[in-house]
Amino acid sequence: MDQNNKQFKPYIPAEKITPEFTVTSIVMGILLAIIFGAANAYLGLRVGMTVSASIPAAVIAMGVIRVIMKKNSILESNLVQTIGSAGESLAAGAIFTLPTLFLWAAEGKMEKPSLISITLIALLGGLLGVFFMIPLRNALIVKEHGVLPYPEGTACAEVLLAGEEGGANASTVFAGMGFAAAFKFIIDGIKAVPGEVSLKIKGFAGEIGTQIYPAVMSVGYICGPRISSYMFSGGVLSWLVLIPLIVLFGENIVMYPSATQTIGEIYAASGAGGIWSNYIRYIGAGALAAGGIISLIKSLPLIVRTFRGALKNMKGASGADLNRTTTDINIKIVLIAIAILTLAVWLVPAIPVNLIGAIIIVIFGFFFATVSSRMVGLVGSSNNPVSGMAIATLLIATLILKFTGSVGAQGMSAAIAIGSIICIVAAIAGDTSQDLKTGYLLGATPKKQQIGEVIGVCAAALAIGGTLYLLDAAWGFGSEELAAPQATLMKMIVEGVMNAELPWHLVIIGALIAVVVEILGIPVLPFAIGIYLPVHLNACIMVGGLVRLFFDKMKKNEEEKTAITSDGILFCSGMIAGEGLVGILLALLAVFGLDQVLDISGLLNLPAWVSSVGSLVLFGLIILTLLKFSIWKKRKNK
Repeated sequence: MDQNNKQFKPYIPAEKITPEFTVTSIVMGILLAIIFGAANAYLGLRVGMTVSASIPAAVIAMGVIRVIMKKNSILESNLVQTIGSAGESLAAGAIFTLPTLFLWAAEGKMEKPSLISITLIALLGGLLGVFFMIPLRNALIVKEHGVLPYPEGTACAEVLLAGEEGGANASTVFAGMGFAAAFKFIIDGIKAVPGEVSLKIKGFAGEIGTQIYPAVMSVGYICGPRISSYMFSGGVLSWLVLIPLIVLFGENIVMYPSATQTIGEIYAASGAGGIWSNYIRYIGAGALAAGGIISLIKSLPLIVRTFRGALKNMKGASGADLNRTTTDINIKIVLIAIAILTLAVWLVPAIPVNLIGAIIIVIFGFFFATVSSRMVGLVGSSNNPVSGMAIATLLIATLILKFTGSVGAQGMSAAIAIGSIICIVAAIAGDTSQDLKTGYLLGATPKKQQIGEVIGVCAAALAIGGTLYLLDAAWGFGSEELAAPQATLMKMIVEGVMNAELPWHLVIIGALIAVVVEILGIPVLPFAIGIYLPVHLNACIMVGGLVRLFFDKMKKNEEEKTAITSDGILFCSGMIAGEGLVGILLALLAVFGLDQVLDISGLLNLPAWVSSVGSLVLFGLIILTLLKFSIWKKRKNK
C-alpha cells in the first residue's frame, strides 16, 4: 500500500507552487457556501434530502476563474469548491435536527431558539467536524489511496482537470439556475398554475399525483432510477395501500384516546392527506428509525475497523516526509481547538448542553466523524447514513439525559442540541474527506484546504440561522411548503423517549415494514423516506429518475452517454440551486406580506382541470429544458 502511495504523483507536483489560497478563491468560496447552504437548506426541508455541491461549485469556479478572469489555476478553483461545498454539508446536518426546536416553540413547549444559539450550534458542530477529520487524512486519504475511491471527490477532480470545458460546463449550471428560478416564480410566485396535480378514484380512499417542481425532479435525476423507484414504491404503499386500508377498516373508529374525530370524519374533512398526517407519518417514522438503525448495524464491522485503524494512524506523516502536499494543520493546534470547542459546548449559555452532553458530543463526534469519513470513501456522500447516526445519537443521548434528571423542555432541547452537533459533525467530516481526496489527486496543499473548510463552515453557520428563521417566518416548519421530514422524525423520537407520547403501535408497524423490506434485499432508507413523504413529491422524484433511465438506456457509445449524463447532472444541480434561491426570495416576500401582491390565481379563476393541464404542460417544459442542456446540447468535437 505504502509503495503504491510513493509512486502516486498528483497533477501539480509538490515542488511546484501555484496560486491557491487567494482573495479570489476565498471570496468566491464564501459566496458559494452561503448560496448552496441556503438552497440546500430549503431543498432538505422540502424533501428530506440534500445534494452534493462540490461539482457545481467546482464548475462555477472554473467558469469564473478560467474563462472570465483568464487565470490558469486549477488549485485556486479547487479551494473555491472546498470552501463552497462546506455550506451544503453544514446545511444538511442542521436542517435534519434544528427545526425541531421551532416545532416545539410553535406548540408552546419552549421558547423559540435564538439566532445566536442556532449559529453557535452550527458553528461548533462544523468546526468539530473539520478538526476531527484532520488526524484521519493520512490514514484514509493517503494510506488507503486505491482502496477508498471517494466517488464525489474523484469526480470533482475529473471536472477540474477537464479545464478546457470549464466555460461550457459553467454555462450549463447557470442555465439550470435561470430556468428553475423562472419556473419556481411562475408556480409559487405569481401562482399561474398549481404546484401539484392529483388523481382520485371515486369510492377509493387512495390518491396519486405529482408535484411539478424542477428541484424535486432534479433530485430524482441525480439519485438515479433505482433510488427514485424505491422512494416511489414507499409512497405507493402508504397512499394506495395503507391509507385505503385505514379508511376501509377504521371508518368509525377513534384511534387515539385524545382524538375527537373518527377516521371517517378525518377523511371526509381532509381527504387522504388528513389520514397521512394523522397516521401514516408515524408508520413512516418507525420505518425511518428502523432503517437508520439497520444501516448502522450493517456498517458495524466497517466502523470498528475504521476506528481501530484511525487510532493507530493519529500521528500522520513523519516530519521527514513533510512537503507542501503532505502538510496538515499542526496536530497540537487541532487538539487545542477540539478542547476549546468542547468547553464552549458546555459553558456557553446559548447552547443548552451540560457537561454530560459535552462528553457525549466528544465521544460520539469523533466516532461518527471517523465512520462518516470512511463511509463516504466507499459509497459516496449521497449514501452516507447521517440521519441513522443522528437517530442513534438521539436515542442514547435522550435516555442518558432522562436518567440523569434532565427532563421536560430542558432535556428535550439539550437532546436536540447534542443530536444537531453530532449530525453536523458527521456531514462536515464526510465533506472534508471528499474535498481532501480531490486535493490529493490534484496536488493541493492540505493545510490550506483545511483552513478553507474552516472559513466555509464559519460563513455557512452565520447564514444558516437567518435562513431557518426566514423560512419559519414565511411558512412554518411542518407545513405543506416545508414538511421538514427529518426534523419532524427527530422530534417524535425525543418526545417518544421523554414523554411516551408516540403512538407506538403505528411506529412498530413501520419498523416491521422496514425489516421486511430489508429481508427482501431492498435498501431500507429510501423506501422508508418514500413511506414518510407525500406520494406527490415521490412521484416527481420518480419522473426525474425515469428521465435518467432513458439517458442510461440510449444507444450511444459510453463516452457520449457519460457526457450527456454529466451535463444533465450539472443542469439539475443548477436547477436545485436556482429554485432554492427563489424559494428564499419568496420567503422574504412572504415575511413582508408582499406575496399576495404577486398572486394572480384569483384573477385567472380557471377551472380545476384547466389548471391541472397547465401544470402538466409546465412540467413538460421543465423536462424539455433538461433535454435541451443534456441530450440536445451542442458539444465541441475533441
